[in-house]
Amino acid sequence: MITWKAKKHHIFIETPTPFDFKVNLDYLQRNANECMYEIENNRITRVMKINHMRTLVRISEADRENIVVEFLADTEPILLEDKKAIVHDVCEWFDLERNLLPFYEMGWQDSLLKQAIERFYGLRVMGLNDLFEALCWGILGQQINLPFAYTLKRQFVEKFGDSLDYNGKKYWIFPSFDKISRLTVEDLADIKMTKRKREYIIDVAKLMANGDLSKEKLLHLDDLKQAEEELVRIRGIGPWTANYVLMRCLRYQNAFPIDDVGLINAIKFVMGMDRKPTKVEIRALASQWENWESYATFYLWRMLY
Repeated sequence: MITWKAKKHHIFIETPTPFDFKVNLDYLQRNANECMYEIENNRITRVMKINHMRTLVRISEADRENIVVEFLADTEPILLEDKKAIVHDVCEWFDLERNLLPFYEMGWQDSLLKQAIERFYGLRVMGLNDLFEALCWGILGQQINLPFAYTLKRQFVEKFGDSLDYNGKKYWIFPSFDKISRLTVEDLADIKMTKRKREYIIDVAKLMANGDLSKEKLLHLDDLKQAEEELVRIRGIGPWTANYVLMRCLRYQNAFPIDDVGLINAIKFVMGMDRKPTKVEIRALASQWENWESYATFYLWRMLY
């Protein structure tokens, strides 16, 4: 259980061992075109939606054992339940309640993971807490390179999202599924994505607006396989996107996007192969990762970017 305390305009959250704020910050800075937060002077500034309100926060490392959440622009919540919600969302974003020691015990003995663990010790699987954002990011990223996916996300967010202004800057809020559900494919024509992707995003928004799809419903399913089956029933959501969402949003440790190009290239890079590994070879390599497939994948991705 995470320990935290509130002081005027600040919340201090105790971090687990192992956790390295700088290592996680480096991951968050992997693309300069990220629009959902700003990182400057080792501090993250972003809008967080909690309960009935939006709050602008600045997250930084207080010391080796605590991170601090500072409230900006007179958006500090008054109610204790709202402060608890902020703590919950920050902990979920950084995956702070996960005990990583079993993963490291396994990984130190794994020739494929050992190098990644040495380089990125204390890294957490950084979350996408909002299901609609996670699904949109998964759809946007299909079959394109990462820099272009970030460009599409920025176009989408800046056209349809809201923002808070602070010190002459805009801090963006991801578009709501309610808003997107009322749009047509033509409304998204300015976003340089394919017509199919525009259709998929609107379809997902409509499912969520109708109450047919929600994070809560998916979390109440019995296991990963059931959650994956529910997701792949959705038009435009294949096994790769489903496992990406299961990993980053629903937090299944055993989510495994085995067909991911980044994972394939990372294995090829780490092993010094002159060809891509086959799926059979990847399954053999991953046989030791049981219940830690998501963390193994995330650490291997980090070897590339």
